[in-house]
Amino acid sequence: MSYLVLARKWRPKKFSEVVGQQHVLRALINGLDQDRLHHAFLFAGTRGVGKTTLARILAKSLNCEQGVSSTPCGECQSCQEVDAGRFVDLIEVDAASRTKVDDTRELLDNVQYSPSRGRYKVYLIDEVHMLSTSSFNALLKTLEEPPPHVKFLFATTDPQKLPVTILSRCLQFNLRRLELEQISGHLANILQQEDIKFEVGALTELARSADGSMRDALSLLDQAISFGAGEVTDEHVHQMLGTINQHQLFHIVTALINHDGKALLEQAQELSAQGRDFISVLNALLALLQRLATVQLVPELEYSSDDEQQLLTSISTQISPETVQLLYQIALHGKRDLPLAADPKSGFEMTLLRMLSFQPKKSEPVTTATPVNKPVPTASPKVNPTVIAEEQVVSPVSYAPTVPASPKLSSQIAEPPQPPSIPTKPAPKIEQAIVDNQTASKTLNASNWLSVIGSLKLAAFSRQLADNSAFIKFEDNKVTLVIAPELAHLSSDKTQDRLATALGKYLGQTIKLVFQQEAQQDAVTATPTLAAERARQTQLSHQHAVDSIQNDPAVDELKQAFNGRVIETTIKPLD
Repeated sequence: MSYLVLARKWRPKKFSEVVGQQHVLRALINGLDQDRLHHAFLFAGTRGVGKTTLARILAKSLNCEQGVSSTPCGECQSCQEVDAGRFVDLIEVDAASRTKVDDTRELLDNVQYSPSRGRYKVYLIDEVHMLSTSSFNALLKTLEEPPPHVKFLFATTDPQKLPVTILSRCLQFNLRRLELEQISGHLANILQQEDIKFEVGALTELARSADGSMRDALSLLDQAISFGAGEVTDEHVHQMLGTINQHQLFHIVTALINHDGKALLEQAQELSAQGRDFISVLNALLALLQRLATVQLVPELEYSSDDEQQLLTSISTQISPETVQLLYQIALHGKRDLPLAADPKSGFEMTLLRMLSFQPKKSEPVTTATPVNKPVPTASPKVNPTVIAEEQVVSPVSYAPTVPASPKLSSQIAEPPQPPSIPTKPAPKIEQAIVDNQTASKTLNASNWLSVIGSLKLAAFSRQLADNSAFIKFEDNKVTLVIAPELAHLSSDKTQDRLATALGKYLGQTIKLVFQQEAQQDAVTATPTLAAERARQTQLSHQHAVDSIQNDPAVDELKQAFNGRVIETTIKPLD
């Protein structure tokens, strides 16, 4: 008996054997079990995701001798003939080879006749979008009012090319590309039943190359088994596909992190000796950088084997997310410019060197014995340590260059032999100053309004009301405020009560809020609001950041090297 390829041998014969596509399976199974059957089904999706397979299982479910159900027996003559592709009432048509209207009319001439063997006569038209306009017109009338014994099953990779008159008469099922873990898991299950040795990394690489198609993955698996003489290993798969080993990619990224140019060029030389396509290498490097960014920002969405996951996690802690984004962009430009290079190898090496050159280097910590703004004295007099400690406690801002020194302190410095005397009772004075300060802070006026509002514990709309209210006056336990007319909806009864309660706790008395309903616009701007002050500070910080970027020599070099420009709206000041 001739060899049967894996894609045909392991083709699902039941809905339970289908990998993925649960959203489609649920609709089909419920329709079959509840006897709610449409006369036309359209399966759309990329190649190798199960469109024709689902159509055949549906045809078998409709004509099983045990009755219509989502679980055909698979043992009756009808089921076996459908699986073998010789069931007389299952008419499979390749629309790509029968596009003419005469072919369609010939096909529809037998629609009116009852099925020969089965319960339904099923027309399975593959690549239906290849039919001509005249063919669609000929099919339209039959599709609109088909005989009760006829079912139409359409499969297409390009549903946009179908006329809307056809689409509106079909139940549409959009099949998704299979995920990486779904494909690799199914391949592992097949190899275990075939008793073939394999490595998990090899199956992951095959699944990645299949690009969402199970049929492509099974075809590549057949090739890998032949290439490896009955075994599927990482090395054999990489040699067969001409792809780069993941560990080589990790070495490249590690060399970039360590600023090791020699190791980078050695890796490029090794890839050239292996005959790797450098476009494919850059694609693999882009994929790795994307996975690194995912691990750094959304780690729960990254799927990989345990070994790769450990490597990704380890590398992601050694490089900043901003650097990963920069390397990705440089690799993307290098892939675009690679055909313009003198040769692929030199273009790839130049891309790696560009990553190395423009990557921000780690700044070394600067250690200095004295502050920059503090002058270094030529001779330090011997001063009692307790005196210095007392001065630091009582007046910690005395070392700021903008605050003038007191005359008493100046005379003490001018006469080193006579150290300043220690106050006999500093504690009562300090305590009295604190008490006076607390007493003064209980007042509410235009000068301290912003600081008081900023210290209150508010949330939601009450916080917005406080931030956007301007202070007018505080008399007889009444705080008069004004808010801009466009924000008047914030001053509801509930938000006013919460704001009044917070102000009452701060001032230690019951507070009533009064909002002026018809205030002039200058009354709002006379006393600034906290929101306006924050907006002003944000604008100043942004402008300072923009000026810093525009005056940065490194940014000028990047702009000249990449012929780029700075988008000021994307600049964010550092906190």
